[in-house]
Amino acid sequence: MTPRHSCLALGLATFTLISGAQAQSSASAPGHAGHGDPKPSTAQAGAPMSDAEVRRIDRDAGKVTLRHGPIPNLDMPPMTMVFVAKDKAMLEGLKAGDKVRFRAVEDQGAYIVTTIEPVR
Repeated sequence: MTPRHSCLALGLATFTLISGAQAQSSASAPGHAGHGDPKPSTAQAGAPMSDAEVRRIDRDAGKVTLRHGPIPNLDMPPMTMVFVAKDKAMLEGLKAGDKVRFRAVEDQGAYIVTTIEPVR
């Protein structure tokens, strides 16, 4: 085998090993989009409400940034992130600083707010 063919064979073997390891780890690791199997979005109605504070609203894009507590149905710890509103009209009347309760699901890698209501 020539040195060129040896390098090619070594590179192909390395790629095969890495690809196999990545496929195995992503198949067995639950979590967020791109990190394993997506959570089914069929549990919308049964998903618990989570507490949050509105940080920003982009009404034109139908997006809301929430600093939220744990989201059990998504196995998500507290953090601040952007969600897409299922319906832009859901964002009417909300403003930065509002305390809310919301329900969210994952759909094809996007996190969707299906219900949001101010805390009175």
